[in-house]
Amino acid sequence: MDDHSTQGHRARKRFGQNFLSDPNIIRKIVDAIRPQPGEKLVEIGPGLGAMTEPLIERVGHLHVVEIDRDLIARLHERYTPAQVTVHEGDALKFDFGSLGAPLRIVGNLPYNISTPILFHLAEFASAVKDMTFMLQKEVVMRMVAEPGSEEYGRLSVMLQYRFRMGRLFDVPPGAFRPAPKVMSSIVRMAPLPVEQLGARDEALLGRIVTAAFGQRRKTLKNTLRDFMTDADFAALGLDPGLRGERLSVAQFVAIANHCTARDAGG
Repeated sequence: MDDHSTQGHRARKRFGQNFLSDPNIIRKIVDAIRPQPGEKLVEIGPGLGAMTEPLIERVGHLHVVEIDRDLIARLHERYTPAQVTVHEGDALKFDFGSLGAPLRIVGNLPYNISTPILFHLAEFASAVKDMTFMLQKEVVMRMVAEPGSEEYGRLSVMLQYRFRMGRLFDVPPGAFRPAPKVMSSIVRMAPLPVEQLGARDEALLGRIVTAAFGQRRKTLKNTLRDFMTDADFAALGLDPGLRGERLSVAQFVAIANHCTARDAGG
């Protein structure tokens, strides 16, 4: 993906920039988001404003998070503070909770930071109504993957634990300038009610899931040996000969809660 001139702006490799330029696709995405007047909408990486313009038309005022100084200058030139509040900096470090709630977050997420930014955003789930993102299709397939499939892994479990996930539609490379070498997809994430989550120690759940998928070809007996004994597997009725990819989100939660209760002496 070479540096490429688009409306006088050079797409930058280090920011993973590909700018959406197909008006039909832009309309389809905005229609899928269905922004309503007065909603607190945040766009990550507005780029050249392909989605920014139609979002402002529908919602009135938009928050944007942008790291590229040239694009920030363009945003300030093009929009009034009544239309756009520009938050300058890295979305990976941005405190989305500072904007209040309920938030609706949208964006064409740079492929090179897609996984870390999804984990960062998950931390703010309690303040979020929904999130609609465009990502590389292979990342979206991992996000929505079912247990037992090749794509199912840490990303699938940790996001599906916290969100109801839905893949909406694909976006072909030709919809962008410069055209990426991969297909993109639109995914919607809606936080599940807190009472449905179930893990008593979410940090422990995260460590267990990370360990279970750390060496995909190894069995749970090996990958979870720092967490679970044979007696623990027996107590849960789980086969230690299974691999992590066979377990549902609920089974991972059950393992974490068993460990929490055991270590608390309960």
